[in-house]
Amino acid sequence: MSKDLRRELEPSGYSRPGFAETYDRFRPRPPAYLTTLLPSLAGVERPRLVVDLGSGTGLSTRLWADATDAVVGVEPQEGMRRQAEAATEAAIVSYVDGSSADTGVDEVSADIVTASQSLQWMEPDTTFAEVDRILRPGGVFAAYPYESLTTPLWEPEHVLEDVFRRSAEKRDALGLYPDRKRWPPSAERFEASGAFRFVRELGLLSVEHGEGERLVGFALSTGTVATPLDHVGEEELGLDRLRKVADGIREPIPWYLGYRLWLGLK
Repeated sequence: MSKDLRRELEPSGYSRPGFAETYDRFRPRPPAYLTTLLPSLAGVERPRLVVDLGSGTGLSTRLWADATDAVVGVEPQEGMRRQAEAATEAAIVSYVDGSSADTGVDEVSADIVTASQSLQWMEPDTTFAEVDRILRPGGVFAAYPYESLTTPLWEPEHVLEDVFRRSAEKRDALGLYPDRKRWPPSAERFEASGAFRFVRELGLLSVEHGEGERLVGFALSTGTVATPLDHVGEEELGLDRLRKVADGIREPIPWYLGYRLWLGLK
């Protein structure tokens, strides 16, 4: 991991003790139908190689365990990578210590490159250059963050949004992330990179289920909430209220997750 990348990731909350386990347990899973959609867009029935950038605990890497000949997760944070390795059983899934600018993957070897909830952390120019280097002609780059969570219960969802708002305000007031270099991914960014012949932007929907424990765990699995917890109590972030309303959700309820998907065809 480069010094610049380490300096940017250190205050993210992702290296806090227990964070990787919480992340892997409670975060949303990528939409399963991506393993059908993306190969069809890349013109293959079964990819030879999928490369997953910023693979974290491997949620977006293990997705491909039965759908490709090999998948490599590229993750610079040791704690997240160790959790991914511990949670992975399929022999075709592997993880490497690298970054989106230096994956170590052979040139023109990947049918598909993905970035799940991670592209905004990456330096655009070097990332697109590396994707261009490792994708074979006709290969596809897919980046997909989730953007919304809707459940049948209005109050818990409203309280969760308040926790995120308070946490972001407290994080900024404390001067955390002072050197953060986040950027908004977009179709225009893909096109401006010059790496792709065609670019598309799509909206996706995925359905999961979760009870109250998962709602609280989901909040704690985000850097927005985890970062200020090193400095303030849960009450200041509204987590005490979230725990109270979540306690009433004893059975799993539907989670409707909205995603934004950006696609680039090399």
